[in-house]
Amino acid sequence: MKLLRHGAPGAEKPGLLDGDGKIRDLTGIVPDISGAVLSDVGLSALRGIDTQNLPEVTPGTRLGPAVAGTGKFICIGLNYADHAEEAGMDVPREPIIFMKATSAICGPNDPTLLPRGSEKTDWEVELAVVIGKTAKYVTEDDALAHIAGYAVANDVSERAYQAERAGQWTKGKSCDSFGPLGPWLVTRDEVADPQDLKLWLSVNGEMVQDGSTRTMVYSVKHLISYLSQFMTLHPGDVISTGTPPGVGMGMKPPRYLKAGDVVELGIDGLGSQRQEVIAD
Repeated sequence: MKLLRHGAPGAEKPGLLDGDGKIRDLTGIVPDISGAVLSDVGLSALRGIDTQNLPEVTPGTRLGPAVAGTGKFICIGLNYADHAEEAGMDVPREPIIFMKATSAICGPNDPTLLPRGSEKTDWEVELAVVIGKTAKYVTEDDALAHIAGYAVANDVSERAYQAERAGQWTKGKSCDSFGPLGPWLVTRDEVADPQDLKLWLSVNGEMVQDGSTRTMVYSVKHLISYLSQFMTLHPGDVISTGTPPGVGMGMKPPRYLKAGDVVELGIDGLGSQRQEVIAD
């Protein structure tokens, strides 16, 4: 299934994409795409619904973040060896973990807001993993069973805030609109192998990232098992698993976003996003 949320910011309603590509409304069927809905039992119940009997959502309606109730937005740094190389950093001995504020989460096609004074806002297409079952001290063999599904994420980053000012990376990752998520949450049964997905991103029509999850340093199942040793993962939590090479920071000379730019990105089978960059 492809689950989604539609409507105005802060007033999104649950929905799904039917087999004909039409958005159907799940209002009254489930409260939102969150919590128990993301469990195996909850998802199984949704699979039994005749989607043709659900109301069709008006085409062009805004899509919100694909999942609600996210308590933790966990990001993995330098998880592609070729991206670590372009960043001039070593491949990490263990996964690098940092948090993105949940207030950064937005719809997949909402504008990217350039923070006031920003000169180094950058892009990063990433595979996002949405937790569906509480995970604590899980093994790699059991890790994938804790996933509700997958989504496209853009880990938008302000590099000066991230790397040139005191402290950790979080403040360079957490500005409003820096976490587009969606368009859909694709349930895990529709993703045969999360380590064999093509990712891409273009800026103003120019392809700048063209990679595959095959080149991840740490796999999805390793990341879930690893993270669950340090924190309990809850339904709705999001893990953004790192980006392939081609970010603006790694270009020679570096290239960053400016007002008027258009960023498009996607992952095979998981849909695509489009963001226009505007000044905040």
